[in-house]
Amino acid sequence: MPKHKHSLSAAILTALFATSVFAAPSLAEDKTMAKGEKTVMVGGAPMYPSKTIVQNAVNSKDHTTLVAAVKAAGLVDTLSGAGPFTVFAPVNPAFAKLPAGTVETLLKPENKATLTNVLTYHVVPGRLTAANLMKAVKDGGGQAKFKTVAGGEITVKSPSAGKLTVTDAKGDVATVTTGDVMQANGVIHVVDTVLLPG
Repeated sequence: MPKHKHSLSAAILTALFATSVFAAPSLAEDKTMAKGEKTVMVGGAPMYPSKTIVQNAVNSKDHTTLVAAVKAAGLVDTLSGAGPFTVFAPVNPAFAKLPAGTVETLLKPENKATLTNVLTYHVVPGRLTAANLMKAVKDGGGQAKFKTVAGGEITVKSPSAGKLTVTDAKGDVATVTTGDVMQANGVIHVVDTVLLPG
């Protein structure tokens, strides 16, 4: 692992474990929640439909950068709220594809507004399942546009049966790698690319 990525990962993990909001549930809680709940595995952890977006995301080892960014932007309370929200959640390698230094720069306190804009560009109001998105694409003649919480639009398409992509304002395309990760306050669709508002 390159030195700068190792130090970034260490900083993120330090930030996460220093905050009680992101504490992992106890083993007893995990066993209780597992009864009767249909979970989806994301980042090596079960995602519980009875938990909020933040409570689930913190347990995914694939979303440590996203969780650190949500904390830095002050969006923990928002994404823990009633919602519902549809979140297109980029994995760590998606953030790693950004130009060198981008993540570190965005996490600085002076760039909180920009970071918030980028993160809320991944959020659409409402609970849009993969079936909802597919229907909207079909009804839209091959694509569907959705207004994000940030105010900009994203375009969802289905390039092949059962597949969904999301195109941002710059024309970059993210593929949904895991869809319909149900949450108490919405739904997460895991994507492989960070969406940028332009």
